[in-house]
Amino acid sequence: MKIDFVVNSLASGGAERVLVLLANYFKEKGNDVSIITFNEPDIWEPKEDIKRIRLHHGNIKNHMIRSFKNLVQHYYFKKNRPDVLISFMIHTNFIGTLICKLYGIKLIASEHNNHLEKTDFIGKLTRKYIYRFSNALTVLTNFDKVYYENRDVNVFVMPNPCSFTVFKEKNRARNKTILAVGALNRYHHKGFDNLLKLIGPVLKENPDWKLRLVGGGDEGSKFLKNIAAKENLNDNVIFEGFSNEISEIMKDSEIYIMTSRFEGLPMVLLEAMSQGMACISYDCISGPSEIITHNINGILVEDQNSELMSKELDKLIKNPEKRIELAEHGINSLDRFKIEAIYSKYLEIFKVL
Repeated sequence: MKIDFVVNSLASGGAERVLVLLANYFKEKGNDVSIITFNEPDIWEPKEDIKRIRLHHGNIKNHMIRSFKNLVQHYYFKKNRPDVLISFMIHTNFIGTLICKLYGIKLIASEHNNHLEKTDFIGKLTRKYIYRFSNALTVLTNFDKVYYENRDVNVFVMPNPCSFTVFKEKNRARNKTILAVGALNRYHHKGFDNLLKLIGPVLKENPDWKLRLVGGGDEGSKFLKNIAAKENLNDNVIFEGFSNEISEIMKDSEIYIMTSRFEGLPMVLLEAMSQGMACISYDCISGPSEIITHNINGILVEDQNSELMSKELDKLIKNPEKRIELAEHGINSLDRFKIEAIYSKYLEIFKVL
């Protein structure tokens, strides 16, 4: 089957990484796979045998119009048209839906944020009206599935795949590190600003522990370092910057903390579990509660209750047996997020397009 994936760019976000993982696996299964982008950068690199189509040309200043025009011109030639186009992210989904209607191409649009996330006019239009014209829409959670079902959209829940090979250790010998990963420029979304404020008393109570923030973004890094300085945390917080070695960092760290204000389905939480970390997260709207069963394979804390998060984190630091228990149950709960399971879900959607 000829399958095209389309996304704005292969930037360092989670959705872009999921796209590359899926494209690699679809190719491994014998499909003819291409990845189309409208802009730089290419942070995530697909396998060499996947075709890369860069529709980055043109002098039109409006990104949406330029991207639309370039994809229309590309698919004008029948030989370029796929059996199925899988589009990622809301603005690309808008473009993909219109063009697939124009050329009669089957489309699966993929939403990677919950429907309550703020968006612009095009995003609102897409969610309210455009998605019903796609052949199928995938969302990350049941929370979103109900919303789109009420708008006559052919919608399916499609979790993010766990990208890391499960790490099972014989003897736990990890650094006393609390880890958080994400683009620092999105500090408000990820709640890194609140994390630095709530974690101060915890680190003072447990001075042999460190917070390690991994993620790129000059603006966010500067902002967060200022908060760390105001909270007198310069000696307790490590700003790692962007890293391609997340798996190795997770294998060496004890606790993963998620303080997001909102999520889709946080891939990084799946990855932390797969590497044997004890996970603690705010129970924000959609996402963490689809992965964590409270007190079984992780800890869920009332959404944005910073005082309770500090207390639960401190308890987890002081209870190594609990960390091991959560980590073991976390690894055992990941079967439904394996790439093989996600691929099978796509095959089921193909049957009804």
